[in-house]
This record gives sequence, structure tokens and C-alpha cells, in this order.
Amino acid sequence: MLQDSDLFGDATLGGQPLAATMRPQRLVDFVGQDHVLGSDRPLRRAIEQGNLHSFILWGPPGVGKTTLARLAASSSEAQFIQLSAVLAGVKDIREAVQAARGAAARGLRTVLFVDEVHRFNKSQQDAFLPHVEDGTFVFIGATTENPSFELNSALLSRARVYKLRALDTEQLIVLMERALSTVLVDVVVDAGVLNTLALSADGDGRRALAQLELAADLATTDDRGARRIDAAVLAEISQASLRRFDKGGDQFYDQMSALHKSVRGSDPDASLYWYARMLDGGCDPLYIARRVVRMASEDIGNADPRSLELALNAWQVQERLGSPEGELAIAQAIVYLSCAAKSNAVYLAYKASRRSVEEHGTLEVPNHLRNAPTQLMADQGYSKGYRYAHDEPDAYAAGENYWPEGMSAQQFYTPVDRGLEIRIQDKLAQLKALNDAHRRQHDPTRL
Repeated sequence: MLQDSDLFGDATLGGQPLAATMRPQRLVDFVGQDHVLGSDRPLRRAIEQGNLHSFILWGPPGVGKTTLARLAASSSEAQFIQLSAVLAGVKDIREAVQAARGAAARGLRTVLFVDEVHRFNKSQQDAFLPHVEDGTFVFIGATTENPSFELNSALLSRARVYKLRALDTEQLIVLMERALSTVLVDVVVDAGVLNTLALSADGDGRRALAQLELAADLATTDDRGARRIDAAVLAEISQASLRRFDKGGDQFYDQMSALHKSVRGSDPDASLYWYARMLDGGCDPLYIARRVVRMASEDIGNADPRSLELALNAWQVQERLGSPEGELAIAQAIVYLSCAAKSNAVYLAYKASRRSVEEHGTLEVPNHLRNAPTQLMADQGYSKGYRYAHDEPDAYAAGENYWPEGMSAQQFYTPVDRGLEIRIQDKLAQLKALNDAHRRQHDPTRL
């Protein structure tokens, strides 16, 4: 019969981190990821049956990627080789290939596990391909970044991707309770301590166990000889920021996307939440300020032009005063943009105009729209026939053509029925009526 030490490693190893000590040796003891390890799920069947295939484990830190790779290898009694893409190079890959071939000669399979695989460049990733193809080893990669962006398509086509999720509070508590009952048996925790540690671990099982281990080291010994973890100990190990955030990875872009979509969706409270999340994670407020300016133009535009002015002002406050004044000014801009009338009419018009330029190529500027600063240019007909709008009634040259010759007038900008664009819409309708009247007067056949 297996003992607890068999299930979770050798707890007597001096200096080994608690998370390593508690690494499960059986799939049944693995905590979390039921969406890929539930009954009859392909990954569970593959591990239990020892019928392995190459795969990529994509998920946040501390959710069991390395543990799953080890369990997969042990289930098929395969040799397990682990590389870290942070430290390894092509030379290490070659050595792993040689070791796998040696194992194959002895009738053993090999699982090659590459942690942080997204840190390998394209040529390094390509080095795996022929050996995955010919079955020299089963390839398992672990990454915290989106494989679609970080791994080349050839490697992705040979490996299935499993997306892992952050552990929830209950799952983190299970991990810590297991450690208390098997390794930290002389530790007593006050009510609510495990829940607090689980919340601060923010979905990371390794972090939860590391914090528990630190708390146990700092715990005071009571009259019965037990180490007690109480509120005072928790305060001593608390950190300023414990939320997951990667300034250059998926967490960064996902949260920025959530902020932008919350502003676009006119939810000021959700917008403030995501803004606070990004600041809490260490995002540069100036980056957020720049993106807020983008929101003002893309999603509000001329429905409320004050939005752009307020966004620029907030950016300037952050540059001049820094935090916390600048962060508050950015928050003010975010709330205003969230509540403002929305229009993407300018954004759509701009994209349409760019497409039109690509379609029509380099059309000449009509002579009447060109300046004639020299006599030679005037002799060439530059500016001839141009109607100066300020000399026309209401400063509008009705019927004037501002498009290249051979290109018909197009409409890119269509104001929406919200905010200031209602008035812009009325103005454009009035100008169109003047143009139509001018054309009826000068060329009735065109209408």
C-alpha cells in the first residue's frame, strides 16, 4: 500500500521546496484541470493508458504543467528528459536526441519535456521536428504564452494544445491542507488563514505552497510545541502585489483588451476595475494613457470630441506629475469615455479611405486643386478654376469637385445618430442639398 510519502515525494529531503515535495506521483492525486483530465477526456486516457502523443500545455504559472509531463512519462514507463528553454540551446537538444536514441535501443520510450518552450526561437523549435516526426521522442512543451503567436506552425501541427486554467480558491486550499496533513504536521493554522493564502496566491499552486512554507517558518511555537500561523504571521509575509500580470505577454494584452471593450461597452465600473488591475500588476500608466487616446478616437470620435481632449490632458498630467495625480486623471478620462456617446464612424471612414487609396493607386491631383506659387506653374494651369470657399455664399463652394480626375466621389464617413454627430449629420445633409441644387442648375442631365 502506498504511503503519503510515496504519493507526494520524499518529505524528508532537506532544502527541497514544499511545492516540489508535494508533487503528486499519481494522476488521481492531481488537483484541478478537470476540463482536460476529467473522465474520458483524451489527455486523461492517454496518460492512464500510456498511449502518449506530443502535446503543448498552455497555462499560467503554478497549475501543474511540469507535473502533468512527469505523470505522462511515468505512466508509460518512459525516460523523462527535461529542458528549460531559458537555459538550453541546440546543443542540449542534440544531446537529448542522442539520449532518446540510446533509450530506444534498450526498448524504452522517451518523453522530452521543454519548459518555457516559447523562449526558443524558430530555428531551435525546428530542431525538434524530425525527431517528433520519426518518433524518437514524445514531445511535451509548457508555455505561459499563446502558442498561436509564440510557436511555429510546423511544431503546432505535430502537437495537440491543451489549455490549463488557474486553480480556484478551493483547489488551492486542498493543496495546502494536503501539505499540512503530510509534511507540515506540527503546524496549526488559525481560522481563515488558508483562505487568505489561497486568495493571495491568485491561482498559482506553487505560490500557495511557497507562502504556506514561509508562514510555517515564521510561525510562533505555542505551549504545546506546535507552530501556529495567525494573522500576525500573514501580515509579515504579505506582498504589495500578488495578482498575475505579464508586461509583455497574454495577461497584458488580455487585460488591455478587457479595458478597451469595457469603455466601448459604456461600463465605467468595469473599465475602472481593469484599469486598476493593470496598475496593480505594474503596467506603465503612460501606456494605458496612450491606449485611452486611441479609444477616444476609435470608439467615440465626433460623437463627443471632448473625449480626445480629456484623454490627451490625462496623458499630459501623468507625464508632468506622475503618480498618483496622473493615475487619477487617467481614471477620470476612462470614466468620461465610458459614459460618452459612442461612434466609430471616423474609425470606419479612415479604414475605408485607406482601402480606396490601395485600390485606385496614384491618381493625379487635378490642376484646379494645385497651388501655383510660380509663373511656370500658373502657365501649366495650376489652380485655374479653383473656387475659393470663403468667397462663396456661407463659405461653401456648392458643387465643387475635390476628387482626382476619373474617380467618382465616395462616401466614407457616415455619422451616427448619437451625440454631436447628430448635428454633423444635419450639416452634411444640408451641404449635399446645396450640391444637388448646384448640379440641377448647371447640369440637369447629371441628376
